[in-house]
Amino acid sequence: MATNIGMMDSAYFVGRNEILAWINARLQLNLSRVEEAASGAVQCQMMDMVYPGVVPMHKVNFDAKTEYDMIQNYKVLQDVFNKLKINKHIEVNKLVKGRPLDNLEFLQWLKRYCDSVNGGIMNENYNPVERRTKGGKEKSVKGSQKNFKSLQTNNSLNPGSCDGTGSNKISSAKQGKSGGVETGANSSVEIKALTKELTDMKLSIDLLEKERDFYFAKLRDIEILCQTPQLENLPMAVAIKRILYAADEKESALTEAQEIVSGSISVEETGFSDIDH
Repeated sequence: MATNIGMMDSAYFVGRNEILAWINARLQLNLSRVEEAASGAVQCQMMDMVYPGVVPMHKVNFDAKTEYDMIQNYKVLQDVFNKLKINKHIEVNKLVKGRPLDNLEFLQWLKRYCDSVNGGIMNENYNPVERRTKGGKEKSVKGSQKNFKSLQTNNSLNPGSCDGTGSNKISSAKQGKSGGVETGANSSVEIKALTKELTDMKLSIDLLEKERDFYFAKLRDIEILCQTPQLENLPMAVAIKRILYAADEKESALTEAQEIVSGSISVEETGFSDIDH
C-alpha cells in the first residue's frame, strides 16, 4: 500500500479539481476549495469509508472552526493510522493553518492511499451522510439536498402548464407539432455547437491544470530545499519562504523579502569593510 510516496510520484500531480471532485463524490459534500478540508474531518471520514468501523466517528467534529477543535480531529486520524500501522506522520501545525499547498499535498497522498486499498473500489453500502449524522455534528450539506428534493417534487407535481385545464394542454400540444421538426433541427445544431465549445473549454482547462501542477512541483521543490537544516536560516531562504507563505493575496511579500536580502548584504559588506581596515 502507498504509505510512503516520494514527492515526484504521480500522486502529487493530481489537480485540485480532481481532488475536490473525488471528495465530493465519495462523501456527498460540496467543497469548492481544498482549504475547506483543513479541519481533518474529511480525512477521518475517508478512512472510515475505506475501513468501516475503524474510525470513531462520534469523536469527529465536522463543524470544527478553531485550531483546538481541528487538532482533536487530527488526533483521531493519527490514532487510526497507528492502529492500521500506516507509517504516515501528519503535519498538523501546517494543516490547521489552512494553507492551500499543505492541504492539497496531504489530500493527494490520501487519495493515492485510498485508491491503493481494494483497487480504489468504492464501498456501495457506505452511507456518508448517515455516518456523519451518527458521528455527531453534521456538516451543513442537508440544505442543498433538501432543495434538490423539493425541486424534484415540484417538477413531478407540475409536469405541464399551470392553468390546470386538459383542453388547453391538448390544444398547445397540437400547435406545437407544426413547428416541432424545425425546432428539433435548430436544437440539434445548438447542441452540437455547445458540445464543441464545452470540449474546447475542457481541453483548455486540462492544459492550464497541467501547467499549474508543473509550477506547483517546482515551488514544492524550492520549499523543501529552503527547509533543509543547512539552509533554512540563511537570509535568502528566509526571504523565499516569506514569499511562499504570504497569506494575504492582495499584498505582495516581495518588498519584505527584498529588505531581508538587502539587510544581509549590507551586514556582509560592513563586515568586509571592517576586515579591510
